Amino acid sequence: MTTVDAIVLAGGRASRMGGVDKPAIMVGGQSMLDAALTAVAECARTVVVGPHRPELPPEIRQAQEIPSGAGPVAAIAAGLHTLSGCEFPAGLIVVLAADMPFLTARTVGELLLHAKESGSDAVFSADASGRPQYLVGVWRRSALTAALNNLDSLVNRPMKALVPVDTVMVPLAGVDDCDTPDDVRHARAAAGRAAAPLPLDEARDILRRSISRLSVQHLRLAAARGAALAEPLIAAEALPRFDVSAMDGYAVSGDGPWQLRRDIGFAGGQRPVGLLAGEAVRIATGAHVPDGTGTVVRDEFVEIGADGRLYRLPDTPVRDDVRRRGEDWPPGRDLAPAGAPVTAALISVAASAEAATAAVRGPVRARIVMTGDEIRSEGPLHAGQTRDSLGPILPDLLAWYGVATVDRVHLRDTDNSFDEVFTAATDCDLLVIVGATGGGAADQLRGALDRADARPLIGRLWLRPGGSTVAAQLSSGPVVLGLPGNPYAAVATLLALAPALVAGLTGGAPARSLTGPLHNAAEISGPAPRIVPARTHPGGGWIGDPQLRTAHLAGLLDRDGLVIVPPGAADGANVEFVPLRG
Repeated sequence: MTTVDAIVLAGGRASRMGGVDKPAIMVGGQSMLDAALTAVAECARTVVVGPHRPELPPEIRQAQEIPSGAGPVAAIAAGLHTLSGCEFPAGLIVVLAADMPFLTARTVGELLLHAKESGSDAVFSADASGRPQYLVGVWRRSALTAALNNLDSLVNRPMKALVPVDTVMVPLAGVDDCDTPDDVRHARAAAGRAAAPLPLDEARDILRRSISRLSVQHLRLAAARGAALAEPLIAAEALPRFDVSAMDGYAVSGDGPWQLRRDIGFAGGQRPVGLLAGEAVRIATGAHVPDGTGTVVRDEFVEIGADGRLYRLPDTPVRDDVRRRGEDWPPGRDLAPAGAPVTAALISVAASAEAATAAVRGPVRARIVMTGDEIRSEGPLHAGQTRDSLGPILPDLLAWYGVATVDRVHLRDTDNSFDEVFTAATDCDLLVIVGATGGGAADQLRGALDRADARPLIGRLWLRPGGSTVAAQLSSGPVVLGLPGNPYAAVATLLALAPALVAGLTGGAPARSLTGPLHNAAEISGPAPRIVPARTHPGGGWIGDPQLRTAHLAGLLDRDGLVIVPPGAADGANVEFVPLRG
């Protein structure tokens, strides 16, 4: 079998795109460089030519054309030079430009097949218009070496200067390059239309890993509920700060019986003077024990004799009811790791540790956008209108996950309404948009995201209901979560995705999922995963609702949560449970 190497061109100035790093542009959930590297993954060796990219794995060789930006011919020469030192040089070399988002291994495979069958010096692709794509091709190594050696200069030479006479052109799909911002927008739109719906777990993983994090800020933890720690929480003070009584009783010194003093130690009060051997002092829970205390004996283990002395009752256990300084933690102890959510428990622990502030990301601020001319929040309904039954409760649902709602707006069905919303999203981290996610005449969200050059995250979900869900991140930072217009579909999808979305923005640790048996899973499961209301079964697990109406939330009445039922599930199958919290 003929050995094949690959040269991937990932440099250039991208002058028509403002000098951006074109290969790093995301289309369809992956960068254009990743698309090229995936297409040549079966090649023996691969060299990427362009600026150094530390994120590439070590098995990918890297090179730089000289001078930088000297054009594709110089870049190919730099790549070939890097490969020339390899043992067993390849007979065929794939050359790809990393500005084509739809390159696949199949594209490369077809070119290699033609190269082997034709015996030509080079095989190039042609795009849908018939235009040759000289940077999507396969060369015979000897022909490429000869063509480079025949040039008196490699700098800023056009590819046509390198193309040999013995050439084959192969029309192929997916070889259109992206040279302008419009090209990128059209490619992203095409990727969104062609992308297969994402399984829920994959969509969650994308939200957790691919969203740009919020900036780190130092906040009082009491005001940061819903955020996540950006750094570990460190105890500023020991707990307890000093030796304190763990029980109401008596601080004693030495073996009993003890001479009882008249003074009393109270929590928060003055510390009793030190004990001498054989002395005892009455003390309350939480009080600072005096110097000389050997232990604290709780009330029920002692009695005061007729002589006024304190005696331990026979057959009572001997215990040390003193909480010693630093017994719970010493100063400097890590109390919670980076990524821990700022919950009520964490706020309380931080207060006990005198750690009033911390570096956090979040809390997430959201704007809710209800869409549709038919929706009315207040006042009498007119012909063709329906009441907004979802918008008023969305702030409460978001608050379950620590998201604070900035405001809630209603958007009319106009061509540029979303463009204005995106431009104005300078005071929020998340836009929750209900409706306009489908493909109907009034569904404008996807086109607006393309115009905004938003980075796609989720094109569609493999979930019923909820399949039309879309998510993307605007270049200005906010994440857009587009939910279906049906109330139940919107709520179910929001509850399924919100924890991952918040984790992605704040860098928070992934939430643990709650799973258990669904006793009537076979009755519910269909060809796609379903998310349906459920109630707790007395013997453990849940019973789901086989029938579901999505136009309202009546299905959530008297239900404990939602279950996510995979296709083909049998009765008793283990499923994920999403609790309803209020």
